[in-house]
Amino acid sequence: MYGNFLHRTPVQVRFKDIDKQGHVNNANHITYFETARVNYFNEVLGTDVDWDKTGLLLAKTEIDYFQPIFLQDIIEVYTKVSRIGQKSFDVSNVIVKSENNELVECAVGKSVFVCYDYHKKITIQVPESWKKKFIAFEHEPSAK
Repeated sequence: MYGNFLHRTPVQVRFKDIDKQGHVNNANHITYFETARVNYFNEVLGTDVDWDKTGLLLAKTEIDYFQPIFLQDIIEVYTKVSRIGQKSFDVSNVIVKSENNELVECAVGKSVFVCYDYHKKITIQVPESWKKKFIAFEHEPSAK
């Protein structure tokens, strides 16, 4: 657990993530968030979601960068659903690394997702079952 984030995903920094300045290129942070988000959805919603019928559109992503990430850094991405609306919800992330036995925030981000039916090509309500699972997980003291 980190702050009020209950879900943690370790992410390996790959050599290909490093740019000429010797740190992780900022575009890779979105990939790290995505990796953690998929892990979160699989754990919280389960793996039997029909992503075509009850899909998602990424409507917005914003990131604040605080500390560089280097190849040798051990990083973790913490994830939570921070807002649930009628047809959309927000996923918040924080990337941390261990430095001198303390967790240091490298970046924080938030993404807005709109629920979408890819067959009908229309936005849809956030499924009630998702809402219940998000809320239950985020308020569960034993969550990962």
